[in-house]
Amino acid sequence: MNLRLRLTFIIISLLSLLHAKALEFQADSTLLSKAPRISLLTARAGAEIYQLEGHSALRIQDPVRGDYVVNWGLFDFAAPNFVYRFVKGETDYMAGATDTRRFLELYRREGREVVEQKLNLSPEEALEVRNLTDINLQPENRSYRYNYVLDNCATRPLAIIEKAIGDTLRLSGSGLPSEAGKSFRDAMRHYHRNYPWYQFGIDLALGSGIDRPISKRELSFSPEALESMLSRATRPSGMAIVSDSHTIVESDAPSAILAPTPALLTPMFWSIVVFIIAILCSIGQLRHGSLTLSCRIFDTTFFSFSGICGLILTFLIFVSVHEATSPNWLYLWLNPCCFAGAVLVWSKRWEKLLISYQFVNFALLIALSVAFICHAQSPNPAFIPLIAADGVRALSCIIANRKSGCHHAKAVK
Repeated sequence: MNLRLRLTFIIISLLSLLHAKALEFQADSTLLSKAPRISLLTARAGAEIYQLEGHSALRIQDPVRGDYVVNWGLFDFAAPNFVYRFVKGETDYMAGATDTRRFLELYRREGREVVEQKLNLSPEEALEVRNLTDINLQPENRSYRYNYVLDNCATRPLAIIEKAIGDTLRLSGSGLPSEAGKSFRDAMRHYHRNYPWYQFGIDLALGSGIDRPISKRELSFSPEALESMLSRATRPSGMAIVSDSHTIVESDAPSAILAPTPALLTPMFWSIVVFIIAILCSIGQLRHGSLTLSCRIFDTTFFSFSGICGLILTFLIFVSVHEATSPNWLYLWLNPCCFAGAVLVWSKRWEKLLISYQFVNFALLIALSVAFICHAQSPNPAFIPLIAADGVRALSCIIANRKSGCHHAKAVK
C-alpha cells in the first residue's frame, strides 16, 4: 500500500511539473508573440546644414500596433517667439512617432541613405523599449531641452536602449580619425570639413567648453558615429547588441549632400585678403605719418564688423542659456568696444582716445594669443589672419602716433 501511494505521489508530482512547464512555455510563447522588434535607424547626411551628421530614430515593429518610428528631432516653428528662444538657447525639441513607410519615404525623396540595425534584445527588453518610448511620447514628457552634444536625437535612443537592458553598453569604433575624437570641437570639424563657413560660425559662437577632452562614449552625440559604435557594441557579457545591419533606403543621388565650398569662397581665403589689405593700409599710414582716407574706410569697416560680432558674443555669453557659449576667450578680441576703432578714426580731436583704445586692444590680442598657445580654446584657422590684421592696425596706429609726436616735438624745438 505504501508503495502504491509513493508511485501515485511521484506520478502526480511529475504531471504537475509538466503542467507548470507547459504553462511557462505557453507564457513565453505568448510574450514572444507580443514582443516588438526594435531597430536603430540612421539617416545619412543631407543637403541642409543641420543634416551634416545624419539623424537617428528607433523603429518599433509591433505585432499589435504596427510598424512605426519614434524620433527626437522634431521642433515647432509656430511656437511663440521660436527664433528668439532658439538663439537664446531655449531649444525645446520633441519626441514624435510616425508610420515607418512615411518616415522612410521622406529620406528617399531627399536622396538620403537609411541604415537599419536590428537590436539583439530579449522579449522583455523589447517590451521595455516600447514602454519607455510610450512614456516619452506622452504630452507632458515629449518636449525636452535640446543640447547639441549632450542631449539630442542620437543620445536619446541610446539612453532608452541601455535603460531597457538595465546595463551599459561597451562602445568603441566611432569611425572618426583619432585626431577628430579628442574634443567635441574636433569631431565637429571632421563632419563640417567641407563646409568651413559653418564651422567658422560654430568656432565663433561656442567657447572653450567644447574643447575639453571627451570619452569615446561622448562621441555618440553624432548619429553617424553612434551607428558605427553600435555595430561593434557589446553587453558586459560580450554579446553583440546588433544582430543584423542593412541599408533599407538606397541613395544614388549625389545632390543629397552639399558640394564642398570652393577654395576662393572659404573664410580662410577672405581672412587672408583682409590681412593683406590691413598691411597695405598700415604701410600707407606709416609713410604719411597719419591716417589716410583708405585707412579710415578700412578701419571703419573692419572694426564695425568686429563690434557687431562682439554684440552677438555679448548676447551669447551673458543672455543665452546655451551651455557651450561661455566662457569664450574670443571676447578679448570681439566685443562692443571694437566700435571705438571704427568711429574714433574720423576726428583729430579723438586721436588720443583712439591710441589709448589701440594700446588696450593690442594688449588683449596678445592675451588671446597666449590663451590659444596654452590651449585654453582652439581657434578656427581663419581667425588667425583676422587677429593678425587687427594687431597690425593697432600697432601701426601706435607707431604712427609716436612718429608724429616726435616730429611735432622737433618742430617746437
